Amino acid sequence: MVNIRMATVKDLIEMQQCNLWCLPENYQMKYYFYHQLTWPQLLWVAEEFDGRIVGYVLAKMEENDDQTAADYIPHGHITSLAVLRTHRKRGIATMLMRRAQLEMEQVMGAKYVSLHVRKSNRAAFHLYSETLAYEINDIERGYYADGEDAYDMRCTFAKQREKEALEKNNDAAVKEVTEGVGRLITA
Repeated sequence: MVNIRMATVKDLIEMQQCNLWCLPENYQMKYYFYHQLTWPQLLWVAEEFDGRIVGYVLAKMEENDDQTAADYIPHGHITSLAVLRTHRKRGIATMLMRRAQLEMEQVMGAKYVSLHVRKSNRAAFHLYSETLAYEINDIERGYYADGEDAYDMRCTFAKQREKEALEKNNDAAVKEVTEGVGRLITA
């Protein structure tokens, strides 16, 4: 079992190491420090029982160059998400994402969050689109250093809550039907 907790400055080296092991897109340490100093409540780690970092999410709030613009909508961005291969398929990435999104919405006042994902990364695309209710906003041609295209994806928090409420209602209806069938069988 892992513990999801807010990252500290002491975690940054292990976060960078996790990034180097998991992803082709790597960042200099100063970029981690910048995120930690600017948006500390948006950096989360998955910590194994022995204290080892096995995953992280690095997120930020997008800043508007013209803060007086009436059409500016506060929103966050997922810079990087990684979970060690040995710890995948356990829901860790989902927990990290949900925690960062919760902080974006409730603490920072974000209305939505965006991210980029490689078109070839089917596992991540499934996580974002099916589990976390992200939708493709655009395709950015040649986004990555190796020339691969990226899906620009967004998750609007109000839409996400609607989807979760619908799923909860569907689960309750299935439970009610199942219990009704059970009563009929035992009667």
